[in-house]
Amino acid sequence: MANCEQCIVRDLSSLKALSKEDLIHLSNCKESFVVKKGETFFEEGNALKGVYCIKEGVCKLVKMNSQGKDTILKLVKKGELLGQRTVFSEEISNLSAVAVEDMKVCFIPKSELLYFYENNSKFSREIAKDFCSQLKEANDFAANHTHKTVKQRLAITLLNIKDINGVTEDGYLKLQLSREEISSMVGTATESCIRLLSEMKKEGYIELSGKKIKILDIKNLQLLAE
Repeated sequence: MANCEQCIVRDLSSLKALSKEDLIHLSNCKESFVVKKGETFFEEGNALKGVYCIKEGVCKLVKMNSQGKDTILKLVKKGELLGQRTVFSEEISNLSAVAVEDMKVCFIPKSELLYFYENNSKFSREIAKDFCSQLKEANDFAANHTHKTVKQRLAITLLNIKDINGVTEDGYLKLQLSREEISSMVGTATESCIRLLSEMKKEGYIELSGKKIKILDIKNLQLLAE
């Protein structure tokens, strides 16, 4: 894998606050590995020993509910860091990270991050910004599940999937999630999700081809989401 100073994660995360020398140092400390689709690379209830940098691929952050089922709270794409809050708060992880496609991930030890946090004020500010952004996302998620209808939340989810991984040459969402995964993100039963997808197809918002989904009317889908 490329050195940290050449990596996309540097430009899209708090690591952009580090100097070239710091990034070279990280390159010598990090551990790079591949995560296959369906594999979990950290689990709810574990203490994290560092931060995970998503170099390629997409994962889902899931939390087990009281019925023992996983609820998908967020999709995470390349360029993002995972585990910062847990590392700096010294708490156990309240989520699990599961690959929804093959991924390339780098692991940075906790000791390195704490050193930069204590000795680099610019990096500390970027970490604070990341925490504020995560808090806003959590507030938006709670507001959507409180005030939006299931159909509106489904529209938001489809647009989010498109934004995260784009579309294929023939216009279908690149990231193919199961109906169960989509319904988990929306916060509804799988049967309701399937019914609403069929409704959206009849209304001209989307096209369905087996598991694949194509957004046909993005403008009106965005209006529905609002």
